[in-house]
This record gives sequence, C-alpha cells and structure tokens, in this order.
Amino acid sequence: MATGKKAIEEGKAVLGIELGSTRIKAVLIGPDYEVLASGGYDWENRYENGIWTYDLEEVWRGLQGCYRELVQNVQQTQGIELQKVASIGISGMMHGYLAFDQEGNQLAPFRTWRNTTAGEAAKELTGLFSYNIPERWSIAHLYQAILNREEHVGRIASLTTLAG
Repeated sequence: MATGKKAIEEGKAVLGIELGSTRIKAVLIGPDYEVLASGGYDWENRYENGIWTYDLEEVWRGLQGCYRELVQNVQQTQGIELQKVASIGISGMMHGYLAFDQEGNQLAPFRTWRNTTAGEAAKELTGLFSYNIPERWSIAHLYQAILNREEHVGRIASLTTLAG
C-alpha cells in the first residue's frame, strides 16, 4: 500500500464516480489500477405519479455521501488526507429523460430507464427510422411527451440523462 499512499499524496490517483440504479459509488484508483479507497451511497428510485423517478437533490446528497465515505476510507486505510486527484471520471444511467429550460430549470420529473410509458412513441419512431427505438430511450420519452401534449415540451432548451 506504500505505492498507493504515495500516489494519493502526489495527487496521481484517479477518482471514478458511478451514478448507478441503486447505488452511487466513488472509487479511487492508483497508477497501477489498484483500488485505493471507495465509498458508496445507497439510493432507490421511487414510483410517483405514474413514473419511476429520482429527486435531483438526492443526486447531490448521494454524491456528497459517497465522496465523504471515500475520503474517510483514505484516512482510515492510508492515514492521510485526500487533497488532490489527477482526474475525475463520472458515469451515469444513459437512458431516461431530464428536460431543462433556457435558465437550466428542470421542467418535468426525471424519468428513469425503468419507465415503460413510451410504447406508442417507440413504435412510431421505429417505423419512421426503420430502426428499433426502445421505449426506454430518451427520444422515445420526448416524443411521447409531445404526443401527450405535456405542457413543458414547448419550453425545452436541453434534454439529457444522468450520463449527460
């Protein structure tokens, strides 16, 4: 572990964060791909008003919680304080629906990959593109919102997922 400790002290460790479906994870990796420390935060999507969703405030609490646990793990296992990393990589769920207006305000609850409410849109898009568009994809969620005449659609300036 001496090489891991040195990598942390020299700011050469890499921080990876994953926003998974049931857990947010943070892992600190050394130059030799050795796991030096980790932290986690359990979370679960909720079924509200007919959709599976996460509160974006919970994302921030989860990121803070898993990072806090990772920093404590570094202190406990290496006896040093984490002050600097070489780089940070973040990944998250690649399917879902997060719609924002020009000012960055969230327009509708986050629709996760678990939602199966865009079947009509997926079928229509598959026919239009001659390519399979699963109903869990963001484009299917967006088109279903258009078909449903959801009030927020006309104000969408950007659409993304947790993966960005």
